[in-house]
Amino acid sequence: MRKGIHPNYGTATVTCSCGNVLETNSTVKNMQVNTCSACHPYYTGQQTFIDTEGRIDSFNRRYGAKAAQKK
Repeated sequence: MRKGIHPNYGTATVTCSCGNVLETNSTVKNMQVNTCSACHPYYTGQQTFIDTEGRIDSFNRRYGAKAAQKK
């Protein structure tokens, strides 16, 4: 690596809007984020799933005969 052209890489503090504080390594010393693994619905188990089966049935009712004819 060439000397003097790379930014300093060191310990950084990441603060989430929920209050969770993480320590990591980065070229930026302090970071503010809106969502972290402590408050994101995917990681907390609070994620709701969309009823895709109802959407598929609705599509088949509307376009099922037309889609079958084009095959």
